[in-house]
Amino acid sequence: MLDILDENKTFIIAEAGVNHNGSLEIAKKLIDAAVNAEADAVKFQTFSTDRLVTKNAPKANYQNETTDKNESQYDMLKKLELTYEEHKILKNYCQENDILFMSTPFDFESVDLLEKLGVEIYKVGSSDTNNLPLLKYIAEKQKPIILSTGMSTLTEVSDAVDTILSTGNNNLSLLHCVSNYPAQYKNVNLNVMNTMKKAFSLKVGYSDHTPGIEVPIAAVAKGAKVIEKHFTLDKDMEGPDHKASLNPKELKEMVKAIRNVEVALGSSTKKPTPNEKENLKTVRKSLVINKNKEIGEKIFSEDIEIKRPGTGIAPKHKDIIIGMKLTKSVKEDQLLTWEAFKGE
Repeated sequence: MLDILDENKTFIIAEAGVNHNGSLEIAKKLIDAAVNAEADAVKFQTFSTDRLVTKNAPKANYQNETTDKNESQYDMLKKLELTYEEHKILKNYCQENDILFMSTPFDFESVDLLEKLGVEIYKVGSSDTNNLPLLKYIAEKQKPIILSTGMSTLTEVSDAVDTILSTGNNNLSLLHCVSNYPAQYKNVNLNVMNTMKKAFSLKVGYSDHTPGIEVPIAAVAKGAKVIEKHFTLDKDMEGPDHKASLNPKELKEMVKAIRNVEVALGSSTKKPTPNEKENLKTVRKSLVINKNKEIGEKIFSEDIEIKRPGTGIAPKHKDIIIGMKLTKSVKEDQLLTWEAFKGE
């Protein structure tokens, strides 16, 4: 079974979604952008509009703001469907370019399509967190599942987790998510990741809809093992999700920043790094004598100053040195070493 969740590496999903606008050419360019950004996967959406929405289903507010208000959700989505053959072309194109192909299924038949395609992993969107029959159907494929949890209570997440685990499929990761487009920073509540991690003892991550790249980077610093972020070729293109997406340059910056944060997280052991050990000699301080002193003379507090470099006796030993007699003469501004007291 595929294991994408390396403890030391965040799995980054570049969410193309429906930002291809129904065009295979645009979809390939989105894959190119994800590859250039060095994302781990590029994800699309697999659905049959006839099985997804009623013909008169209203649009979400953000969809009305970004598409024709007089167009139904059904008509909007109908233009964004991908055929099986188009899925196959895109999956092969991903394979050729060494990036993982993913897609979110929204109905049973779409799961079957992706199974026929041979997908290695399933991503389930927030709209289906409470769709337990679909979750069970996907889980029975015994492939890794990444489940977004936008709009959900902890109880609803628990029901979803129980449904998936009941099939014997325990390769499950949960993504915290706020299903607004764009989401406001004040509503993000990244601490929920910790809540879910403790509640379910599963890997957690974050699916982001905020503007910019700061929040997913912060999520990685807080322990996210999966990051999902929408991207587009051009935010001014017509379509429901372009405005809440990153452009290719921003996507690349986000991936680079996340990789830098991963390196910076490093080890949990507090100790000097090799480079710091070199700096210890010049940056730390030593006990320094502030006047000439001869053999046999005692050291008094007023005879000592604390200065760089750190190659002499450390300041923490000052109280021990006071009152000791010199066995070697020392000069003003000389670092004190234990050699000056040898045999004392």
